[in-house]
Order: sequence, then structure tokens, then C-alpha cells
Amino acid sequence: MKRLFLTAIFALAAAPALAQTAQDDMVEFGDPVPLTIQSENGEHVFMVEEAKTLDQQARGMMWRDAMGDDEGMIFEFDEPKISTIWMKNTAIPLDILFVRSNGKILKIEHMAQPYKLRSASSEAVVASVVELKGGRALELGIKPGDIVVHPFFGS
Repeated sequence: MKRLFLTAIFALAAAPALAQTAQDDMVEFGDPVPLTIQSENGEHVFMVEEAKTLDQQARGMMWRDAMGDDEGMIFEFDEPKISTIWMKNTAIPLDILFVRSNGKILKIEHMAQPYKLRSASSEAVVASVVELKGGRALELGIKPGDIVVHPFFGS
């Protein structure tokens, strides 16, 4: 038992620290770029910020109080993974789109509630997450199976 306990402590100590960001930290995202979602009722174009680094991904949409109807953020992962997103310090509801490496939307978490610590999970391996203003996916008829077009997906 003692050996198991010490092994667990060593594993935690050796694990890389999770990126964290405070409200006053400066995190630059660069200029927004176009991202298109192709659905059965047409193409929907958004201007999105790209969260490529761990610092950018840790910040996400935290501490923002508004988002335009055609704005968003794309989280670009180095390796595909099961992804979880939470709403800590996020003041606006979001639609969270979990996207496979081929650009196909796997799952949508509609209207994720501000400040909730409960994580939304992709439940399967994804390469990216796209966050839109809460309610936009339903308004535009965006659903799982639709295609996200953006350079990250080679499109």
C-alpha cells in the first residue's frame, strides 16, 4: 500500500502542470480568420479566433461578456483526443462543437451555461472544438455530421 501511495505521488509530481490563466494575463489570439460550416441548409461563415497554444486554450472565452452572432473560437489540438470543455469564468452561453480530424462535427453541446464547472465531453476522439454564441447552432440548423471548413482540417 505504501509503495502504491508513493508511486501515485511521484506520478502526480512528474505530470506536466495544466496551463492556467488569470483574468489579468495577456493572451493574444491574433486576428480572427474565416471558418465555414456546411450544413444541409447552406454554408454559414464565422470569423473565429484560433486557440493553438496551451495558454490560448486555457483562456478560451473566459472573462468575455459578449460574442457576435457570426464570431467564435476554434481550439486546434496537437493530437486528436477525447476533449472536455468547461465554462469556468465564462460569462456567456456557448454552443460547443466537437469536431473530428476530417472536419465532421461529432457532437454539439447546446447552450453550455455560464460559470458551470461541469465539463462537456466529446465522448470520442476529436481534433478540434469550435465555440459559437449560445443558440447559434440551433438557429442555423447546424448539427452533427455537418462539415467544418478551415485550414486546420486541410480545407
